[in-house]
Amino acid sequence: MGEGRLYDGFLPGRYAIDAYGNGGFRFADMSHRGSILVLPSGIRAWPVVSMADVNEGTLAPIFAEGDAIELLLLGTGREVAALPEPLRARFREARVGLDVMQTGAAARTYNILLAENRKVGAALIAVP
Repeated sequence: MGEGRLYDGFLPGRYAIDAYGNGGFRFADMSHRGSILVLPSGIRAWPVVSMADVNEGTLAPIFAEGDAIELLLLGTGREVAALPEPLRARFREARVGLDVMQTGAAARTYNILLAENRKVGAALIAVP
């Protein structure tokens, strides 16, 4: 995968994830190295390398979209990892459904739900 970069860290619009792996993702005829947030407003670089980096601050862009997201798919990398209860509670408070799974499964599920025009977002940790 090339060294493509998101313009100013953000690409407006909704796009399917075409590929993942090698430390990044392909979408919208471009590639990006590193983790990404795929939200109704667009795709943005996400400064997360592992689940240890997932916190209220790194999740803030998700909650900022409010009612635009009904379900967030959290791709935790190669292995499924639990999200701490305080962060799960934050999703419940925001009335955003949460499904935690491997990054590959999250990317595939996102594409299916996007094709159904669902109010879905994905937080995807890059896998090597």
